[in-house]
Amino acid sequence: MKSKAWLIAGVAALVAAGAALVGCSEKADAKASAKKARPPVPVLVTNVVERPMAVQVRAIGNVEALATVSVRSQVDGQLLAEHFREGQEVKKGDLLFTIDPRPFAESLKQAEANLTRDKAQLENARLENQRYEELGKKGVASPQDADKVRATYAALRATVQADEAAVSNAKLQLGYTEIRSPIDGRTGNLRKDAGNVIKAKDDELVVINQVQPIYVTFSVPEHHLPDIKRFLAEGALPVEAVVANHEELRAQGQLTFVNNTVDVATGAIQLKATFPNTDRILWPGQFVNVRLDLTTQPRAIVVPSQAVQAGQQGEFVFVVKSDRTIEMRPVVLAYSRNGVAVIERGLRAGEVVVTDGHLRLVPGAKVDVRTSISPVAAGPTEAKAP
Repeated sequence: MKSKAWLIAGVAALVAAGAALVGCSEKADAKASAKKARPPVPVLVTNVVERPMAVQVRAIGNVEALATVSVRSQVDGQLLAEHFREGQEVKKGDLLFTIDPRPFAESLKQAEANLTRDKAQLENARLENQRYEELGKKGVASPQDADKVRATYAALRATVQADEAAVSNAKLQLGYTEIRSPIDGRTGNLRKDAGNVIKAKDDELVVINQVQPIYVTFSVPEHHLPDIKRFLAEGALPVEAVVANHEELRAQGQLTFVNNTVDVATGAIQLKATFPNTDRILWPGQFVNVRLDLTTQPRAIVVPSQAVQAGQQGEFVFVVKSDRTIEMRPVVLAYSRNGVAVIERGLRAGEVVVTDGHLRLVPGAKVDVRTSISPVAAGPTEAKAP
């Protein structure tokens, strides 16, 4: 009886195991059927293209006047008039201020009178010296008298020279009463009004900034320095300045200065570009976005930036194969900005990559290309300057 019970229990166990196997098989078949029946994932795609791309460095720059002059008087006196408006464009030599010239005109008259008097005395001394030389040759005049006349003549010549210098200085001082612009530029705030007594070299009257041409100073990380020096040695490097929040306000210039030392505190090198600024887009003190063109990659592999995804192992893209299935491909990104990504390794021109619909994609998944967007438009892309 006992052996019969064991036999019945064994049969029951076999039956249960068979049922479990059948159940597992049915579930596996159901999963396989579901997988086979999964619809293609709708995606947007684009072709990988190969084209020349400009390599650029971006930074924030500060606009500086080409020259800044603080206009001051060189003589003391009362300010009679100003001959310009605040903010006016002036040319080199334009009259800006007039200092009361009357005291200086009187000084000039006195110096000229002294010169006239001493010239008359000099002429008389010259004739006297000439007579004594003739008398000395005849042995009539004593040597002592001749020496005295000769000394008087020499002293008066020196006096006349001093008078001429005094006249020149008086004319110069009188000329300083008309203060003229030393440069072409734009005037700032008027610091002293007519009627004020001006103290020479102490009182600032106005500041003039030369804005044509104009500088833009900016700094880039020192690791860009070797490339900048190399490409600058081959020719001029163009620079574009864009006014912040006004993309339509752009100015074109050239790199004209590389500082002779790297800032040890920031690890950056200071650069300076010169802009013609004929349309007055740039203004001293303004902050602008700067783009420095270094070179051009002749055969860059380019895709839209949205095609490149970030994963735990780095960047990757979803490549659409010829059978409309997905391959998840790792890539090495060279640089990306303004919606364009340049791929260093991992893609070839002509391949198709997904630009939208990534969330539902897995390797091997079927895709339905609903709409194909055009390849990346030709245009410059820049190397990011961290």
